[in-house]
Amino acid sequence: MRIGALAWQVAPSGGVADWAARLDREVAIAKAHGADLAMTAEYAPMEFAAGAAPDLPGELARAVAGAAEAVAAAHAIAARHQIWLLPGTLPCRAGDAIYNRAPLIAPDGRIGWQDKHVMTRFEAESWGISAGAPPSVFATPWGRIGIAICFDLEFPALVRAQVEAGAWLILAPSCTDTVQGFNRVRIAAAARAMENQCFVALAPTVGLAPWCGTLDENHGQAGIFGPVDRGFPDDGVVAMGQMDAPGWVFADIEAAALGAVRQDGAVRNHLSWPAPPPACPVVALA
Repeated sequence: MRIGALAWQVAPSGGVADWAARLDREVAIAKAHGADLAMTAEYAPMEFAAGAAPDLPGELARAVAGAAEAVAAAHAIAARHQIWLLPGTLPCRAGDAIYNRAPLIAPDGRIGWQDKHVMTRFEAESWGISAGAPPSVFATPWGRIGIAICFDLEFPALVRAQVEAGAWLILAPSCTDTVQGFNRVRIAAAARAMENQCFVALAPTVGLAPWCGTLDENHGQAGIFGPVDRGFPDDGVVAMGQMDAPGWVFADIEAAALGAVRQDGAVRNHLSWPAPPPACPVVALA
């Protein structure tokens, strides 16, 4: 599989159609580079909901109202370019709750959804976004893959559940408004790839958008991480963009390479994972 991860430059938008036109141009670039699967950032579509000035409640309301139209546009883009596509995440209403959801769209029109499971303080306290469904995995022509949305990536047990269900690749769309926030996600991506001997692809939002309360400041760099072991880069970084620079990074990855390192690596992180976690007694000093 050739995967493309896009650092999404937040830009003014005239609505869903403008955002979708930008996404279409970006996906065309990924397809021209031979990508089989293309992904971009958490909340990247939120720019279509921005107005002339920051307005958190208004932006959330407009995003929820436009979510179905945005997903339909992404659906058409995936079909047009014949590519697997994760077009970002969107706040979506289900019943009385709003969830942060990532659609994974196949070229033939099939679609699956992954909710963000652990909310950040901003999502829970300022927006009222609810914790979504626990992690799942998706069947693709290359095997099973998982999605861990931003903060979810920082919790090893969530990604481990996906790996134990057969995922060899984790897609991690992110949106962080500080360098510290991005570094937490980047370190988590590298750690999850190392401890599970899997691949993790990270796609952030980047850029300043003072007109948008949701995406006002964005820091990050796109990257693809793998095991830190034989046959892989010494630091586990398979591909990495520049900090705060928009654009694609691409990598050719395959599940078979993971099978080899899991069986015959210098270490066997994947096989040696304690299950269940051991009890942790309190030891009195003598």
